[in-house]
Amino acid sequence: MENILNELMKMFPQLNTMTSAGIMVFARLIGFTRLAPVFNRKEIPSIVKVALCLLLTFVITPFVKADLKVMDSFTLSIMLNVVVGAIIGYMAQLILLAVDAGADMINMQMGLSSAMVLDPTTSSQVSILSKIMSLFGILVFIQLGGMYWLIRALMRSFEIFPIYASSIPLNEIVNMEYLISMSSNVLYMGLQIAAPILLATLGQDIILGVISKTAPQVNVFQLSFLFKPVLGAAIMIWILPMLLNIISEYFLSYSNIF
Repeated sequence: MENILNELMKMFPQLNTMTSAGIMVFARLIGFTRLAPVFNRKEIPSIVKVALCLLLTFVITPFVKADLKVMDSFTLSIMLNVVVGAIIGYMAQLILLAVDAGADMINMQMGLSSAMVLDPTTSSQVSILSKIMSLFGILVFIQLGGMYWLIRALMRSFEIFPIYASSIPLNEIVNMEYLISMSSNVLYMGLQIAAPILLATLGQDIILGVISKTAPQVNVFQLSFLFKPVLGAAIMIWILPMLLNIISEYFLSYSNIF
């Protein structure tokens, strides 16, 4: 069988080139779908992800410049393509981490830390509110055209980092200035999302503290468990349109990171 394949490769050299290029493109797509938002959801079956990678491989490979003469090592090229795809996917995932940070702050302040569910994406326990905010952020990301940003970044990576390159030009693949700014603003953006609820619950704590001093017989500790989730949920419903605008502006400000 191996001899037959070798003879076929000699008879059809273009087939050999395209097959090798397709393997590299498929490797980059595997790394990309492993970490990129929406694609990394474990709710999507693995067979669907692999089928999507194969479909995109057939579409992208004819447009990729492939030259077997510049390849140093076949294994090294596969590993580097997987790493480059994972870098692009992780950069996009980092944008959504700010929404998760804000959701964790809101969840802790509302006293809902004990309401935990299993997140199949990360295989860890997360709060219900954090799960809701995470899905909300993904919906906003898709609505703004985030999927097109990801595909455009992936196609641009083939121009910056050829499939047979032996080193990763990180400064060209990712805009480092935007990357540093985005990483440093994750906590700031999370605070901006959670600020209204944090201020509301802080005001409630002050009022309950005053009640505790003026009427010691009132069980303020139990009242805080009753009022905090209700007040926090009411504030969240009220400010939801504003949160949508804030998250949309944040995503759009980093749409040119790739």
